[in-house]
Amino acid sequence: MTIMLTQLNPDSAPAPAPGPVVAVLGQRSRVASLPQHLPTGWTMRLATGIDDIRPEELVVLSGATVDGVRVARAVLPAESRLVALIDDWAAVELVSGVLTAGADVCVRGGHPAILAGHLVAVRRRQLAARWDNLEVTL
Repeated sequence: MTIMLTQLNPDSAPAPAPGPVVAVLGQRSRVASLPQHLPTGWTMRLATGIDDIRPEELVVLSGATVDGVRVARAVLPAESRLVALIDDWAAVELVSGVLTAGADVCVRGGHPAILAGHLVAVRRRQLAARWDNLEVTL
């Protein structure tokens, strides 16, 4: 039995699928160290406005307001995931307000690792929703 080994040309190999992108709108200082806490392959970018958000991106509204979440939810596709980042000391009315307005999750300030953990959970729910909708499209 002869075994033949073939060396693959790395230039011809398909590129790995890009990892999730976290698009940030709002106060940038709150998320400056977030990339250090995101999983390998994930990237963060600072969006210039709501019209700069791409499909499939996870959207962080830093310094979120009820009106800001309401506008984002109205403009972005329904499958977009919105994470409202608010101050640690924000009133409970703001928490309930942004969730009622359409945020998928509300995170009170804190350490960027906590925000990264919430983003991972939101991404898992986003991927699970795709599988849930698969039966509808078949």
